[in-house]
Amino acid sequence: MWLGRHGWLGVVVQGRFDLRPLSLAWTWGSYRGPMAGTLSTRAEAADGLRAPTQQNGDAGSDARVEPLPGLPEPGGPVVEPAAGIVEQTPGDKEEPSALAPDPGKRKKRRGATRERVVPPPKKRRTGVSFSDEHFAETSYYFEGGLRKVRPYYFDFRTYCKGRWVGHSLMHVFSTEFRAQPLAYYEAAIRAGRLHLNEEPVQDLSIVLKDNDFLRNTVHRHEPPVTAEPVRLLAENEDVVVVDKPSSIPVHPCGRFRHNTVIFILGKEHQLKELHPLHRLDRLTSGVLMFAKTAVVSERIHEQVRDRQLEKEYVCRVEGEFPAEEVTCKEPILVVSYKVGVCRVDPQGKPCETVFQRLSYNGRSSVVRCRPLTGRTHQIRVHLQFLGHPILNDPIYNSVAWGPSRGRGGHIPKTDEELLRDLVAEHEAKQSLDVLGLCDGDMPPGLTDSTAPSSELAKDGLEELATAPQKTDGIVEAVPQDMDTVDLAQGKAAETDVMNQETDPLCAECRLVRQDPLPQDLVMFLHALRYKGPDFEYVSPLPPWAQDDWQEN
Repeated sequence: MWLGRHGWLGVVVQGRFDLRPLSLAWTWGSYRGPMAGTLSTRAEAADGLRAPTQQNGDAGSDARVEPLPGLPEPGGPVVEPAAGIVEQTPGDKEEPSALAPDPGKRKKRRGATRERVVPPPKKRRTGVSFSDEHFAETSYYFEGGLRKVRPYYFDFRTYCKGRWVGHSLMHVFSTEFRAQPLAYYEAAIRAGRLHLNEEPVQDLSIVLKDNDFLRNTVHRHEPPVTAEPVRLLAENEDVVVVDKPSSIPVHPCGRFRHNTVIFILGKEHQLKELHPLHRLDRLTSGVLMFAKTAVVSERIHEQVRDRQLEKEYVCRVEGEFPAEEVTCKEPILVVSYKVGVCRVDPQGKPCETVFQRLSYNGRSSVVRCRPLTGRTHQIRVHLQFLGHPILNDPIYNSVAWGPSRGRGGHIPKTDEELLRDLVAEHEAKQSLDVLGLCDGDMPPGLTDSTAPSSELAKDGLEELATAPQKTDGIVEAVPQDMDTVDLAQGKAAETDVMNQETDPLCAECRLVRQDPLPQDLVMFLHALRYKGPDFEYVSPLPPWAQDDWQEN
């Protein structure tokens, strides 16, 4: 064998010298020499470099970036990303054939005493959408102007993280998944809720290995959203365009799954396998576009990259906005991706937004906004800097920013103090869901020590055990002595998951939450118009943007 320059490999097979490019050499099953491991490693690295090119690009927007759904999970066609990120699996390689083992893989010992065989990771198929099986997990009901989801059972899945290798499940739960006491996980084991490599976990002392696959069945509760329908503005063979109501996320994220635009369109309009073409923040309403095929998605994303798209928003802001056109070019820095907070800072990314006042009612102004760049929360941050924050913006019109509320970039506190004060304000109001936050999303130090660590949201197991949010005096904690739980009922829940809305291990089931008012789920920012080289879509003005609108 001879390894040449420029990616060529020379080998001798049956007395004949042959020259092969490396891109073909590593698929050659006849070679078993000492370079096989090297070739396999290079192949895996090349696969890892090529994989991202298969995914859709992301158009910039005023919303904070959230991940797209649709990555298949082991043992099922689709896996949902957790808490704001795409789950990372080791590999992304073709699953090896059962008849022809991968030449670059070392054989694992099978049948050895006390040796646990770890299966290889499944291949992720990009672009797969949610199916009828996922839509049928639960159902909606409407109450008090809100769309609600009946509680349901759901499997959270993840591969073993690198830092978990060599540690026991007990160590991982006690250090990274602190929302529940260890007694909860012991009860979950007895109820058959925890699986390792699709085998029931028998003991929390089991030590994790690389590529181990964890699955945990939880009883899932979703926050309510507005009952306003997702209206279709246009549909043709290429795109679907909707008027998104405020408070509904575009796709599954955090605690939201069925209460998302993607699931509502699939369940109520039979529109599936859609590709979001841009993002809107959960509290932002207005024009939202989806492509029906990957080809159309790539074409429009190319137009976005070439700055051929024009976006226009309307908002209602504090005070009397200047009558003349105002252009803000202040750079924006992300303070926390976890909490989703940004501010103007010289070290931030360049931004530009053009504002024009449309009306003034004596207390607040309706302003047209044209973002020429697409930074996270760009419109909201620039309006705050100008001293005219959106009237009911739960982040950028908060007293947590200080007396001037961030006007002119004046913030009399550190970033850590700002984040702490913002979280404390909305915890007191029981409004973390309005912010798009839950306990598992918050870094340590922003809440009490019983909250789960920040790694919970950053990694794959967003809610390995459902985490109750604190409410003043109404949280019934998970019993420390879980032996008192009726485990027979837990077994029944496992076998008849579709028919049960309560669960003996679920702390959320014992909470009595006060529903938000529908008007509390609306922020006065609306995507009015999206225009491209060959299309233009406009949504109606919301009531709060009308000239004669008055505050209550």
